Amino acid sequence: MIKKHAVLICLVTSIILIVIATLVYPGGSLLDKNSIGFVWSKNFISNLFATEAINGSENSGRMWAIIGMAFHSVGYGLFFIHMSKRISSRQWATILKIVGVTNILFIFLIATPLHDLGVISIILTLFGLFIITVFILKTKLHLLKFCCIICLMTYYCFFFLFGFGYLGWAVIMQKVYIISSMLLVLGLEYFTKYEDFKQIKSREQRI
Repeated sequence: MIKKHAVLICLVTSIILIVIATLVYPGGSLLDKNSIGFVWSKNFISNLFATEAINGSENSGRMWAIIGMAFHSVGYGLFFIHMSKRISSRQWATILKIVGVTNILFIFLIATPLHDLGVISIILTLFGLFIITVFILKTKLHLLKFCCIICLMTYYCFFFLFGFGYLGWAVIMQKVYIISSMLLVLGLEYFTKYEDFKQIKSREQRI
């Protein structure tokens, strides 16, 4: 039972712990150093992992955030490993498995002083979701096709806004891509099976 719902359990636990971290975060953001508490429209999630809040106070929410990120990293890692067992292509399945195992380490690094290195996890997650999207587009899972494309677009929008310095919008888009990504992960986890992708392999062999 626990193994079957491991991804869901990890992500829900992660959300709960992150929310607790936001509730006890002292205050301050890149946009307003004097703001009180964690403001979802002004603070990046990464603010929760610093030992000191932006307003200079000790960050009492840090430990909650770190533990939450640990569950998040395990959840995503397990998801990619599970999907690797459903993909019909052996070489892409192996790559997804590597993405899953590597992601468990790199996502967690976001919550440490090695934050910049941990950002690689976002690229790995995007790469893994892109691979899955390519295979989903070849299936008959039409709703998931739409969800995959929308999710990838939220990632690209975040990179664009953050890269060009639109931090006010980037802060909001970060939450959008995280939520859309988690919903997509759960959708793929529960509503895809090996048979969905096996048909792709059989069609390609006939061609």
